[in-house]
Amino acid sequence: MSSGASTTAVPSAPGEPDPRRWKALWVTLVAGFMSLLDVSIVAVALPSMQRGLDTTPGGVQWVVSGYALTFGLALVPAGRLGDAFGRRRMFLIALALFVLFSVAAGAAPSIGWLAAARLAQGLAAGMLAPQNSGLIQNLFSGDERGRAFGLFGATVGISTAVGPIVGGVILALFGEAEGWRWIFFVNLPIGIVALVLAARLIPPVPGAGEGHRSIDWVGVGLLGGAVLAVLLPLVQAESGGLGRLWWLFVVGTALGGAFVLWERRVLRRETEPLLDVRLVTATPGYAWGAALGAVYFIGFSGVWIVLAQFFQSGLGYTPLQSGLAVAPFALGSAFSAAWGGRLVQRHGRRLTVFGLVVVIAGFGTAALLLGTLDPSVVGWAIAPAMLVGGIGGGFVISPNLTMTLREVPVRMAGSAGGALQTGQRIGATIGTAALPGVFYAVLASGGGDYQAAISLTLVATLVVLLVVLVIALADLRAGRSRPVPVSGSGETFEHHHLHYD
Repeated sequence: MSSGASTTAVPSAPGEPDPRRWKALWVTLVAGFMSLLDVSIVAVALPSMQRGLDTTPGGVQWVVSGYALTFGLALVPAGRLGDAFGRRRMFLIALALFVLFSVAAGAAPSIGWLAAARLAQGLAAGMLAPQNSGLIQNLFSGDERGRAFGLFGATVGISTAVGPIVGGVILALFGEAEGWRWIFFVNLPIGIVALVLAARLIPPVPGAGEGHRSIDWVGVGLLGGAVLAVLLPLVQAESGGLGRLWWLFVVGTALGGAFVLWERRVLRRETEPLLDVRLVTATPGYAWGAALGAVYFIGFSGVWIVLAQFFQSGLGYTPLQSGLAVAPFALGSAFSAAWGGRLVQRHGRRLTVFGLVVVIAGFGTAALLLGTLDPSVVGWAIAPAMLVGGIGGGFVISPNLTMTLREVPVRMAGSAGGALQTGQRIGATIGTAALPGVFYAVLASGGGDYQAAISLTLVATLVVLLVVLVIALADLRAGRSRPVPVSGSGETFEHHHLHYD
């Protein structure tokens, strides 16, 4: 029977790449883009939500922060579930739940309903995200894996940057009164099509789900508690969470330490851990890459919120105009990230260092222009600098993903990818709390000088990027700049680190 007559995904012959792998990848990337877009797309619609649901600024805070909180909590456990019971299965379940809760959010009659729907939607998004990196490990090897991670990295970077643009377009089309609902409803048709195509194109992994592989529930509880304790004060920062809940950072540190000790014990008993701590201790490339990604997202995620506030509140831009002002960054990132996954095969970590230098040059120029030019022309004047910054950004995210996950065994790809993205979510949450804090502090002390506030906030962003550059240079010095192995097997860890010391 020909493959064209099949209505379900059928695995290819052993040792042969699945002929539908690229189509399957595009489906998963669309779903991943949709879930990551929902992190930033709602920012431009918060005033409309506040008016439409007759609530306060504090009331709509959980529309953003609740999604980020449950997203971060779900990543590692969901990655492990995908490793144990099948990434295709977890992907389909997570996507179905994401679509369901998107509709619930769009139909919300009250702020309480909307906040609850966003919490559930974030949980589904966190279940979905690690399956993407795991499926790439399953479906691709060698140079193709680098290209696939390049596209995945482009998806991660672009989804964050274009959120304000897409949100502004939707509000312009459907009106500010009820347009915010369509920010969520738009996920329904896209999600249904993605579900149908995913069920047809994503191949099941032979043996996935067999043997009833156990889940380390103690590890789930310890890690979940640690992530919750770190994220909760950050997502409540605008309402004084850092001052009231500072003690949770101590709790989070203690739970994190307990998690590491527990996982070491699980390894000594030769059972499956939630997250194999040897990924950090025995594979320095993973540790460096995770640190680089987490710190980079402090600056990368927070800066868009600040720019939106500057353009809308300071210059009187509409949400759509505000989104278009930063569109060059998204365009540059889209171009370079797609190539980054290919170039990293030859240039390794040197490509990430180059990308960071270009990002710093772009944002440094933007900071100078925003602080000195006439406000009437600043939106257009910074376009070249934003384009340059975007090109550099594309050479950071996707190559770092490829380099970081290259030595991870395929069987651990989900949990390793989940841990990597958890670090990015924590970094993003820190950035969305810290950078707006700098912006509003300068604004208050400077008598409402928006140009001074945005310039100094971008200087703070540059400081973060310089720290990232130091991490990348240290990694380069440690020898991680060698090209990705052409085999792409990712089994180095298992072959050489079988025993825990």
